[in-house]
Amino acid sequence: MPVSNTGNPMFKFYEFFAGGGMARAGLGEGWKCEFANDFDRKKGATYKKNWGDGEMIVDDIRNIGLDDLPGHADLVWGSFPCQDLSLAGGGAGLRGDRSGTFWPFIAQLEELKIAGRAPTVIAVENVVGTLTSHKGADFTAICEALDNLGYRYGAFIADASHFVPQSRPRLFVIAIEKNVEPLKTGPEPTAPWHTAALKKAYSQLPEHLKQSWLWWHMPKPPKREMRFADVIEAKPASVKWHTAAETRALLSMMSDVNLAKVETAKAAGVVMVGGVYKRTRYHHGIKVQRAEVRFDDVAGCLRTPAGGSSRQLILVVDGVRIRSRLISTRETARLMGLPDSYELPQAYNEAYHLTGDGVAVPVVRYIAKHILEPVVKGARASMPPAKAPTAKAT
Repeated sequence: MPVSNTGNPMFKFYEFFAGGGMARAGLGEGWKCEFANDFDRKKGATYKKNWGDGEMIVDDIRNIGLDDLPGHADLVWGSFPCQDLSLAGGGAGLRGDRSGTFWPFIAQLEELKIAGRAPTVIAVENVVGTLTSHKGADFTAICEALDNLGYRYGAFIADASHFVPQSRPRLFVIAIEKNVEPLKTGPEPTAPWHTAALKKAYSQLPEHLKQSWLWWHMPKPPKREMRFADVIEAKPASVKWHTAAETRALLSMMSDVNLAKVETAKAAGVVMVGGVYKRTRYHHGIKVQRAEVRFDDVAGCLRTPAGGSSRQLILVVDGVRIRSRLISTRETARLMGLPDSYELPQAYNEAYHLTGDGVAVPVVRYIAKHILEPVVKGARASMPPAKAPTAKAT
């Protein structure tokens, strides 16, 4: 981790919509959190349990003032709520009650700019559905807001599956002040970061917003070593293994296609772990609940447990022996890249909500290493040296 010669962190940041502090965990010891905020009281309590009481203010973002934001941050991070932008949401987009908190976030940045305390970098994270919400209008609005603040910006898609065994593609928009050298950028999009959906969203931007666009470049991640089976607890504390009857009932909810996956797993000769979600499907025009399993060594994307169908189950297949249960809270934390030393809430849904709402820790670390830290270092290096005070004549 980058630290100064004195052992102190080199970089400073504010974290809005902080949740349990997963962005903080990803940024690492080279970054000092000056301020954190979340509206959710339970998440705030977990944040304080893991990071201390000092920086977190649990309150509506609209109630935060400049006096609550100490010093000068190099980075302002905002993983604003995704519910209204998600494909599974109601489609309200940036006009929704939850995702609409993006606008108070922008208002905080405007206040910092007026006070001469604008951060070098702004990082915004959300679901990939942001690109297509309201036919691209919401993504355009995000870029317009950053442009109006005096920033250049670019976006990329980073899937947590490059780093942990969880399918979790997310949109990251990284913006830098217009007077900052745009390091780590290139003339054109590159794989795997710039997907077809992102390139289409860019193509739909008005010309004046394209003028401020940056194609951020990062190296392709190394091959992931961690397997889904590596995160599984043999004796979880937060959940119980299903009875044989409950496992049979789960299998009875599977279509022929999914049952065939189970049979293939049984014949694999090694222990296979599959992630299972219950979904509503139509069968001969009638709604039925189906259990759908994947054995590609990657868990399905963790979601907040608003209902039983959104809570992921696991199926462990060891030859003819098949066991099932809800995924444990510690397993969800591991799938987000959190260490086992991270303290989770005791209540199952509360812990699942915390992890399912977060940003994957190793993804943040990768972005920090390859974009955020080089950009901030470059900005500091280009600053003129401070003038020494002139001695008064006697």
